[in-house]
Amino acid sequence: MTGRPALDELHASTDWRTVDVISDLHLRPEEPATFDAWARYLAAPGADAVFILGDLFEVWVGDDAAQPGTFEARCGRVLAACPVPVFFLRGNRDFLVGSDFLARCGVRDLPADPTLLLWAGQRVLFSHGDLLCTDDTAYQQFRAQVRSADWQRAFATQPLAQRQALARQMRAQSQAHQAGQTEYGHTDAALARRWLLDAGATLLIHGHTHRPADHALGADAQGRALTQVVLSDWHIDAGARRAQLLRLHADGQRQRIDL
Repeated sequence: MTGRPALDELHASTDWRTVDVISDLHLRPEEPATFDAWARYLAAPGADAVFILGDLFEVWVGDDAAQPGTFEARCGRVLAACPVPVFFLRGNRDFLVGSDFLARCGVRDLPADPTLLLWAGQRVLFSHGDLLCTDDTAYQQFRAQVRSADWQRAFATQPLAQRQALARQMRAQSQAHQAGQTEYGHTDAALARRWLLDAGATLLIHGHTHRPADHALGADAQGRALTQVVLSDWHIDAGARRAQLLRLHADGQRQRIDL
C-alpha cells in the first residue's frame, strides 16, 4: 500500500447497469451556466448511480455556510432531489464538506481517497487525483497540513465571515502558484500504476488536473491492461466551455459524454 492511504472498498448494487463519474465542477455563483447544467443533469442522470470525485464546489468553508438562501443551500437541494444514489469523494477545494451536510442531502460519503468500487466483476479505483501530483511538493505539504484534525478544528472555530475571507486569500495564492508553474496537473504514472497493482484493479479514475485523457500504464501480472482515466472539469461560462461525464457500463465499456 506504499504511496497512498488505506483502501476503502465499496460494493455496488447488483442492479446497477451504468455508473456516471464527474469531478471538478467548481460550482460558484459567478458561473451560473455551469450550475444550471449540473442541476439539469442531476435531475435525470440517465445512470443508476453518480459518483462525484471532488471539487464539486469552488470552495467550502464549513457546513454552516449552507444557510437558507445561500448558493450552498441551492446546491444542497439539487443533490437531495437526485433520483439515483449520489456518492461524494472530497477534493482539494471542498475537503471541508462535512458528513452532516452530505447526510442532509442524502449523499453517500466516501471518506477515503482512493476508494475501490467492486461492481459487476470490475475493480475500479476512484480518487480525486491530487495525491498523484507528487512533483508539487509545496502543495503536498499544504495538503497534509489542512487535512489534519488539529488544523480543521482550529479553522472551524473562526467566524464564518473570517473563514470565507481566508478561503478567498488561499484561492488567490493557489492561482498565483499555478500561474508560476510551467506544467499544470502532472501526475506520477509510476505511483498510479502502483495504486492499481496494490488494489488489484485495472482502472483508475480521477480528476483534479483538468486534463481529460486516457493513459496506458502497462499490464499486471495476469496480462490485464492498466488504465488511468482523467476526468474533465466543467466550465460552461469559461472559454473552454466543457461539461463532460464519464459513463461506465456493467460490461466494462466506458464512454465520455459531452453535455
